[in-house]
Amino acid sequence: MFGRLNHVGVATPSIAKAREHYAGLFGDGAVSEAFDLPEQGVRVCFVEAGNTQIELIEPLSDASPIAGFLARNPAGGQHHLCFEVADLDIAINDARAHGARVLGTPRLGAHGTRIVFLHPKDMGGVLVELMEAPDGGH
Repeated sequence: MFGRLNHVGVATPSIAKAREHYAGLFGDGAVSEAFDLPEQGVRVCFVEAGNTQIELIEPLSDASPIAGFLARNPAGGQHHLCFEVADLDIAINDARAHGARVLGTPRLGAHGTRIVFLHPKDMGGVLVELMEAPDGGH
């Protein structure tokens, strides 16, 4: 069902500070410019980390789900893992068949492809994002 790891989502109270930190670790060219996803209530940027990416996520307001995460983890931290899947609808059905709860309905994510999240209580304590990718990460 799951393909390759696309990215690790990291919540941060300041995307500007996080960009500076990751640029020091991976080089200036590895960190994208930040952009807003108002429909999801977040500002994001990506860090190219060799075989995967790190998605830095900052809430746009207190109504953002990331704001709730930061209330519990003020310094930020790992928020989710994102895996590619070939067909999101099939992956959702497979996840449900294996007892995972799907959070909400599919929507467009930061990469411009369809995504959905799986409940962390059903995924070993980790919030998992499934992202539709043409080759499913293979």
